[in-house]
Order: sequence, then C-alpha cells, then structure tokens
Amino acid sequence: QVQLVESGGGLVQAGGSLRLSCAASGSIFSINTMRWYRQAPGKQRELVASISSGGSSTIYADSAKGRFTISRDNTKKTSWLQMNSLKPEDTANYYCYASIMTMKSAPSLNYWGQGTQVTVSS
Repeated sequence: QVQLVESGGGLVQAGGSLRLSCAASGSIFSINTMRWYRQAPGKQRELVASISSGGSSTIYADSAKGRFTISRDNTKKTSWLQMNSLKPEDTANYYCYASIMTMKSAPSLNYWGQGTQVTVSS
C-alpha cells in the first residue's frame, strides 16, 4: 500500500516562508511526476508546481513563479515545496500528488496525500 504524507503547513505572517514536505512510503518501484496542488475554501483545486521524475523539469503556476520552489530527492522518496514571500491569497490546503509504479511492469497510478493547511495572515 502506498501512502503520501505531507507536513510543514502552519500559520505564517505575510512575507514569511514555509517548507512543505511530501514523503512517499509503501511498495514503490519508481515515482514519476510529483506535484503540489492547493485548494482554498470555495475554490477548485489548482496546480501549484510540478517536477519530473529526475527533477530536471519543473512547472509552476503563474501565482507561484519566483516565490515557490519544488524539489525532490528520489533516494528519500520525498518532494518539497519551498514557499517564500507568502501572501494571504496563498492560504489553502496544500496537497501532494505522485504518479507511482508499484512494480516494474505495472502502470503508473495516481496517489494523493491528505493535505496540509497553510494559513497566511496579513
């Protein structure tokens, strides 16, 4: 069974920083794309950042460019989202996503974490 566990959320003042972590565990052969999404109350879930399997390619939402950095360590099966210069509009529940192969010949499946709350006060 595969699990994604996020951590690092919390309450921070505007202009501050937080570092979110997403650790994968369980029966994992390889982890492909890893992403961070967020969902604010009353809004749809939106993609924040994405990183390729080797870490060489990243994609950011316009709202995250220049402020957030996604990274990963495949040996630790972990992804991070470094968030700087946080704004009140960044307040949301942040979710980790990963495309994971549990066996060599198995198709990649989508997995989600339970979410971690980020609240930015003005």
